[in-house]
Amino acid sequence: MGFLLLVLAAVSWGTTGTTMKLVAAGSSMSPLLVGLVRVAIAAPCLWGVARWLTGPVRLPPRKHAGPVLLAGLAMGAYQVCYFGGVARTSVAVGSLIAICSAPLLITLLAALWLGERTDALTWAALAAGVSGAALLTIGPHGAGRLPPGFGAGVLLALGAGLAYAVYTVLAKHLVDRLPPLAVAALTFAVAAVSLAPALLRERPAASAAGWALLLYLGLGPTALAYVLYVIGLRRTRVSVAAVIGLLEPLTATVLGVTLFGERLGAVGAAGAVLLLSAVAALALRR
Repeated sequence: MGFLLLVLAAVSWGTTGTTMKLVAAGSSMSPLLVGLVRVAIAAPCLWGVARWLTGPVRLPPRKHAGPVLLAGLAMGAYQVCYFGGVARTSVAVGSLIAICSAPLLITLLAALWLGERTDALTWAALAAGVSGAALLTIGPHGAGRLPPGFGAGVLLALGAGLAYAVYTVLAKHLVDRLPPLAVAALTFAVAAVSLAPALLRERPAASAAGWALLLYLGLGPTALAYVLYVIGLRRTRVSVAAVIGLLEPLTATVLGVTLFGERLGAVGAAGAVLLLSAVAALALRR
């Protein structure tokens, strides 16, 4: 069940890029402001769901307050670093660096922080999954058209991968000790507050269709996806969750091909096979 919940969360995340592209076409909001809006919509929804299903959301005990605060700041930092990295490089390069660095960093942090041991099959699945994600990201764009990949944009994309890894490992630490839905509600509340200064620079403005898309972005691939994620994370090792999260670029690529006429190409197809093989290997073992 935990494995399936993580798969559903990753597939839901894969719709984020398509939604962002549609939002950008109908509004002049900066990516950072869109990141603020998505967590600002998700936070009260997560709070309400947690209260409805598990009772009032209470502040964590003092010994858990630090990890909750750090996890929330990491989620806020992810929005800043990811959207900033994509803006300074490209969607292909920024996503490639962030998505492929995150599972490696998650596995490393899980070993250092949680003492989690990674077996040979998981390492093999991780290697295949990261390679597949890289090919899948490059495939529709062609390697010859990729920017050099250095500078501030690359550093920001790496920062996004690190921020996501920190959030994942801290969330795993917390959901083993606190109700998972409360963890999601508290951390997203911290993330929304940390991004609130973005309102000093600009105000959210979009058409009715744009606000509908933003509402979906906050409810679907953010609030609902992270409900599934934190519950699934409680029943699954972090290193396995890192591999499953690589289904996100596969979903995004499928949507790009079907909705925007993007071409997957032989390189992208090979990446998709590698990625699906990695997840299938973990699923069959379980």
